[in-house]
Amino acid sequence: MREYSIPTLVDIPAAASLADVVFTRASQDPHAVIMRKLSDGRWEDVTAEEFRDEVTRLAKGLMAAGIEPGDRVALMSRTRYEWTLIDYAIWAAGGVTVPVYETSSAYEVEWILSNSGARAAFAETSQHAETIGEIRDRVPALEQVWPIEGTSGQGLGPDLGDVTDEQLEERRTSRRAADLATIVYTSGTTGQPKGCDITHGNLLYVRNAVQGPLLDLFEVSESSTLLFLPLAHVFARIIQVGCLESGAILGHWPDTRTVAQALPEFKPTFLLAVPRVFEKVYNTAQQQAAASQVKSRIFGAAVETAVAWSQSQGTGGSEGRTGAALRLRHALFDRLVYTKLRAAIGGQVGYAISGGAPLGERLGHFFRGAGITILEGYGLTETAAAAIVNKPSRNKIGTVGLPLPGGGVKIADDGEILLHGANIFAGYWQNKEATAETFDEAGWLRTGDLGSLDEEGFLRITGRKKELIVTAGGKNVAPAVLEDRLRAHPLISQSLVVGDQRPYIASLITLDPEALEFWKNQHDHPADADVSDDPELIADIQSAVDDANKAVSRAESIRRFRILSSDFTESNGYLTPSLKVRRNVVIKDYGDEIDALYAQPS
Repeated sequence: MREYSIPTLVDIPAAASLADVVFTRASQDPHAVIMRKLSDGRWEDVTAEEFRDEVTRLAKGLMAAGIEPGDRVALMSRTRYEWTLIDYAIWAAGGVTVPVYETSSAYEVEWILSNSGARAAFAETSQHAETIGEIRDRVPALEQVWPIEGTSGQGLGPDLGDVTDEQLEERRTSRRAADLATIVYTSGTTGQPKGCDITHGNLLYVRNAVQGPLLDLFEVSESSTLLFLPLAHVFARIIQVGCLESGAILGHWPDTRTVAQALPEFKPTFLLAVPRVFEKVYNTAQQQAAASQVKSRIFGAAVETAVAWSQSQGTGGSEGRTGAALRLRHALFDRLVYTKLRAAIGGQVGYAISGGAPLGERLGHFFRGAGITILEGYGLTETAAAAIVNKPSRNKIGTVGLPLPGGGVKIADDGEILLHGANIFAGYWQNKEATAETFDEAGWLRTGDLGSLDEEGFLRITGRKKELIVTAGGKNVAPAVLEDRLRAHPLISQSLVVGDQRPYIASLITLDPEALEFWKNQHDHPADADVSDDPELIADIQSAVDDANKAVSRAESIRRFRILSSDFTESNGYLTPSLKVRRNVVIKDYGDEIDALYAQPS
């Protein structure tokens, strides 16, 4: 199959805008809990009426400060309650939100603020304010910077002035579905980030389109989620919109690294995460089991049982054929292992949404067998996050699913994935040339990703078009297949496959610090020991390489690897804020290590 589309189910009214829901919900059910916010270490309920009042106060302040319809307002902050409050207040005042990752450098902040022409900015911390202050004289349009930390909702942002309820209502209702809602800048793995123009209609369409496929997540009784991915990324942003529009209770947590402490208390019913989060959950459980041979054997058997049970369920579960012996083993390990795993993430999570990179079939089957169904999806900033998604009733593990209603997917002759639908962005901000290049002659969006469609229309991602490696022998290799499988190993944090114009494929590998600490303890090495050349460690990594090579032909397989002494992180510049490896930067900085992989004949 080369093309697959699904008819539109719901059209977005031309007069609709994102801020409408705040006022509609407060009018219809003012005492309904729509969010929970962290205050002095405790989770406090926020009702629809309370949220509306806070949005109203801040939106009036923005209007009094001179923010006009279409004006851009930057928001530099971690994921927190105030992020959502400010976002909706900007929309209510007719403005356009420009998210800035809280980890962005002064250079990146200068580019985003100057390119977008932001008239004002919110800065979460004094450090963020200082970063903006460094470049403020080079951003002529920027007039005001307001702090977030150290203020309550009532003290956040500018003063109200004399703006009336009627003036705010007139401003809010003047915004249309076709109007710009946000400019989201791409992470920029290569070159300057480009601003994606995303309209109110784009985000509302995605929310309505996922309502059917993901109804079991958003609209079941007491549905809730804890957002911990950056709201500066459109992936988390659409979940924010989905919760406000559907009635699911939304919570915020500022740090992915510490979210494990919040989950048991918040008790979400579904989660949004990238594959690395699920890999860490699995690896932690595996390490804890490795403390004794008995626990290790039990965990290993539990994993095999979960995978087998999930595989027997098919794509939806109703057509599954699970034998009696497997059902008994599954019930046993549910009491011994799976319940503890579910308890670690709050005990209520039935579903999770994963995106950003392939999860891996084995891990997907394990989690479904353990009682947490991970629904993989696919999209870009240019598609307002979601374009393709698996759903509870039709979840084909190993694929990213089917197009959203009203959307379509097509595979070009060279294997590139092309998309269309009402979620497709309006274009790149003030960059007509780049906008024209990203669409083909028929108006389909060029994604830059490679994939294939199966006979039912499910999409598989096989790699990035720009990342294709062509060996000296002329073999085309998609590195993502190997890199994704390598990252599934408990010890491996990141991998970067190389070999362009080289005689064979090789890989740079970084180790997970927590997993490495555990490994050192297990092998009686001091905590500060450099074990990158340790024969036992190399043997463990070789086993991961051997497993990854099973997915490809010999010509595409990894012949050599090198373990690096430090990990790729966002802080050292090797990962984007969305946790993608900056391939060009790594290849440049680690050129000597790459050359060493080819210094001797293989």
